Amino acid sequence: MDFSISPKMQTILGMINEFVDKELIPMEHDFLTKEFSSLEPELEEKRRMVKEMELWAPMHPKDFGGMGLNLLEYGLVCEALARTPLGVYTFGCQAPDAGNAEILHKYGTPEQKEKYLRPVINGEIRSCFSMTEVDLPGSNPVLMDSNAVLDGDEWVINGHKWYTSSADGSKFAIAMVKTEPDAAPHLQASMIIVPTDTPGFNLVRNIPVMGHTGDSWHSHAEILYQNCRVPAENLLGPRGMGFILAQERLGPGRIHHCMRWIGICNRCLELVLERATTRPIAPGQVLADKQIIQTWIGEMAAQIQAARLMVLHCAWKMDTLGTKEAREEISLIKFYAAGVLQKVMDTALQVHGGLGMTDDTVIASFYRGERAARIYDGVDEVHKLSVAKRIIKEYKAKKGQK
Repeated sequence: MDFSISPKMQTILGMINEFVDKELIPMEHDFLTKEFSSLEPELEEKRRMVKEMELWAPMHPKDFGGMGLNLLEYGLVCEALARTPLGVYTFGCQAPDAGNAEILHKYGTPEQKEKYLRPVINGEIRSCFSMTEVDLPGSNPVLMDSNAVLDGDEWVINGHKWYTSSADGSKFAIAMVKTEPDAAPHLQASMIIVPTDTPGFNLVRNIPVMGHTGDSWHSHAEILYQNCRVPAENLLGPRGMGFILAQERLGPGRIHHCMRWIGICNRCLELVLERATTRPIAPGQVLADKQIIQTWIGEMAAQIQAARLMVLHCAWKMDTLGTKEAREEISLIKFYAAGVLQKVMDTALQVHGGLGMTDDTVIASFYRGERAARIYDGVDEVHKLSVAKRIIKEYKAKKGQK
């Protein structure tokens, strides 16, 4: 396997890393201590600069204003951008817009693409994804109470969702709801585009996550659909194909997440090195002189490298062989990279001591936002079981066992 990075990508990554260091990391203190909405004017200026540098929307197709990078290339970009919480938003590739744009591009009608996809990719509007339900397990999306009934030329939607990320200020949601109750379990749900100003679309609250209630893009909402009516043509993709669309959305999304987690790990290691080499602990001694700190640094470096190579290999396999052929690797990287992220963040916090618990560094914010890495997109335990069952099944087939 060729691990070299093309000259083009080296240039792109160099420009991105320089921008992150000079333009975004200095804004982190305000991001951690102020309402996100108060930063939006300054961030809009940063986004304008990114567009002028022709680095906007790296994962999206060129015919819609993006850079058209493949999955492996975009994974490298995610790693660079994630060193700061402001990275993906400033470059126009934040979730859930990124995943919504992918399925709109693949399954949207020409009218849906012009009305919703193009302005999302241009950064003119934001969107949200409404799948997870309050009273049912998110790891099994075939279990769903939210429903939509076709009444003439309108869908009537009822249901209770939460963790509808970035709903605050979004112009539309892509809602996954049950439309075919009599079909097989994996063919019951559909995806429907719901403008957020539609009567019956009720944003109940932004959910406090580990004590922090975000606003605007940096939020997670609870949504109540009450006789919410949208035109029949707002159906996204075929009826009953919502589960399949969700899987197509989540496969590449796990590469995005995992490489973003690697970027966070890289930043945590940078902060540990800075802290360890400058923090005095005795006359003539700093933290980095202690063997336990040296051991932690070595472990962090090894764990990050192992996770990174796993994710890049998975992205390469998806690019060359397709998502179906890489489904085992997709599950492996999801729980392995999430576990490495937790260890690295926790070690970084420990090295910083009391300072690590505060918002004077970005570590606590990373921890608040990313402890959920082991939960969203399928809890780690589900992925481990899924991989193990597949491995056992393949082994039994190879040995002729039943």
